[in-house]
Amino acid sequence: MRVCVIGTGYVGLVTGACLAHIGHQVICVDNNEEKVKLMKAGQSPIFEPGLSEIMQFAIQNEQIEFTTDIAAGVAHGEILFIAVGTPSLPTGESDMRYVEAVAREIGAHLNGGYKVIVNKSTVPIGSGDWVRMIVLDGITERQKPLVTAGGGTTSQRVFEIEAKFDVVSNPEFLREGSAVYDTFNPDRIVLGSNSPRALAMMQELYAPIVKRQYATDPFLPPVPVVMTDINSAEMIKYAANAFLATKISFINEVANICDRVGADISQVAKGIGLDSRIGSRFLQAGVGWGGSCFPKDVSALIHTADDYGYEAHLLKAAVSVNQRQRLIAIEKLQQVLKILKGKTVGLLGLTFKPDTDDMRDAPALNLIEHLNRLGTKVKAYDPVVSQTGIRHGLCGVQVETDPERLADGCDALVLVTEWQQFRNLDYSRMARLMNNPVIIDGRNFLEREELQQAGFYYLGVGR
Repeated sequence: MRVCVIGTGYVGLVTGACLAHIGHQVICVDNNEEKVKLMKAGQSPIFEPGLSEIMQFAIQNEQIEFTTDIAAGVAHGEILFIAVGTPSLPTGESDMRYVEAVAREIGAHLNGGYKVIVNKSTVPIGSGDWVRMIVLDGITERQKPLVTAGGGTTSQRVFEIEAKFDVVSNPEFLREGSAVYDTFNPDRIVLGSNSPRALAMMQELYAPIVKRQYATDPFLPPVPVVMTDINSAEMIKYAANAFLATKISFINEVANICDRVGADISQVAKGIGLDSRIGSRFLQAGVGWGGSCFPKDVSALIHTADDYGYEAHLLKAAVSVNQRQRLIAIEKLQQVLKILKGKTVGLLGLTFKPDTDDMRDAPALNLIEHLNRLGTKVKAYDPVVSQTGIRHGLCGVQVETDPERLADGCDALVLVTEWQQFRNLDYSRMARLMNNPVIIDGRNFLEREELQQAGFYYLGVGR
C-alpha cells in the first residue's frame, strides 16, 4: 500500500521505517531540511536500537523516501499518518498546533481519490472529529474564489473537491528502546473509526504484522485487533499510560513504607506480582517515572477530566507520589553524608530509561537541580549521552566520558538509569577512586552483595 507519514519524530520515523520494511511504499515528510538529508543518507536522528538498520534496508529496496514536500506525500499516500508532537502546555493540556497545521495542509493538498487520515499522534479525546473539521477547512480555503485586481472574483479557483476521506485513530504503544521490536510484536493494534472502508484498509495495512510474519515468535496466535469508535481508541491510549504510571507510583509508595518498617520491596513486588490479577511488570520501585509519554498523557487525561467537571483524584495522587519520589535519592544521600554542601555526587545514567537518548522529564534532571541548590558538585556518566555529546537541557553537571572518571573524587554515586552496562562495571576500582564509596541504587538494579564486596556502602529503594 502507499503510505505517507507526516512527522519523523520518534513515533513517525519508527512507524514509517517498519511499514516500509514489511513491503509498503512509504514517503516520510518532515519540515526540517537537515533532518531529511540525514535520513536520506540512512542515518536515524534518534537513538533507537535497530532503527538505522531498518531504514537502510528500506532505502536500499526503494521502499521509503524522505522529503520536505508535504504535497508530494499527500498525493502519494492512500493512508496518511499524522505523527507530529503534541507536547504538554503549562496547563497540562496537549499542544495541538502541529496537528492542526498538518491537518490543514492535508486539506489544502487533497486532490480527489479516497484517503484514510490516521491520528498516530497522542491526541485528546474528541480529536478525530476536530481533525476532520480542520481538513475540511483546508479544502474550503482552496475553494475560495480569487479576488481580481478590480475587486471582482473569478470562478476558476472554485475546486470541485469531494471530501473523500475518513479519519482513524490508531494510537501507538511503543516503548523507547524497544520500538522496532514492539512494532513487529505488538500486544494489540487499536483502530478507531466508524467507517468500514477505512477499517478494512487499516487491517490490510497491518495484515503482515497481525499474522506475525515479522515477529520474533511467528507461532504465536494472531495479534488482537481492537476496533472501536474514535473516542474510545483515543481513551485507550491515555488510560493505558495512566494505569502504568499509577502502578509505578503505587509500588513506590509501598517501597517508602517498606523502608520504614524494614520490609524488602523486591520480595514484596515478587509476592504480589505472582497474583495473575496484578502481574509482575511495572512493579520495580525506584526514583520514579519520566520521559515524554507518561507525564504528558497523565496530565492530559487529568485536564480532560477537569474540562468535563470531574476531578481525577487517583491520577493526581499518582503524579504527586512521582514528584516526591524524585527526591528519594536526595534523602538517602543526606542520611549517609549528612551535609551535601561541598560534596561531589556522581550520577550513573541521565536518560529517563535505558536504550534511548531521551532526557525529557528524566529523574536525573530533578536530581541535578536539587543537588546544585544544596551546593553539591554533580558529575554524570551515561552510555549514550557521554558518547554522543548530546547536552540539550543539561546544566549544572559535569558529564564524564567513562565510569571511572565519574567515580574519581566522588563522595557518593547514584544509579539513576538501569543501563545493562552498569551491571558489569569495575566497581572495586571505582570504590578505590572515591572519597566515600557510597552508592544509592535508585532502581534496585544492582546486586547488593556484589557492591558490598567491592567496598561500597549500598542503599536501595524500599530495601
